[in-house]
Amino acid sequence: MELRMNLFGNEIGTKIGKRIYAVSQVIQESPLPKTTQELVQLRASQINGCGFCVDIHGKDAAAGGETPARLNLVAAWRHSTVFTEAERAALALTEEGTRIADNGPGVSDETWAQVRKHYDEDQAVALVSLIAMINATNRLGVILNNQGGSYESGNLATIAN
Repeated sequence: MELRMNLFGNEIGTKIGKRIYAVSQVIQESPLPKTTQELVQLRASQINGCGFCVDIHGKDAAAGGETPARLNLVAAWRHSTVFTEAERAALALTEEGTRIADNGPGVSDETWAQVRKHYDEDQAVALVSLIAMINATNRLGVILNNQGGSYESGNLATIAN
């Protein structure tokens, strides 16, 4: 299938894309660890089936020094030993926050308590915002049929400019 629409092909889409990117920049500059940011974005993108975003975040994480073992185990993080307790809390929040409709009450108090155990206020705000933003971008990518496979690490800024 081909791309259904180029989001940046018209004035409104360009404005929306630039604002999404601006929010992402604030999150990237936050004290939330970069490794956690990429793991969260990769996991949400896997759940949502967004090949474009899986491609971006897998390649950017690898370029940032993430190991192949950890990248390969993100989808099975509950059954692996390579993630820290803090990363596991972030991944649990990612899954529950991404699968809100499937989880009944949404995010559990237990998961939230684990997040707050490992992340301060600024980091928690950045984490929650990151999960919301990657889910929004995943939906744009899937709806518009934006395909993965051709992304070159470090070029995300050129997509939104």
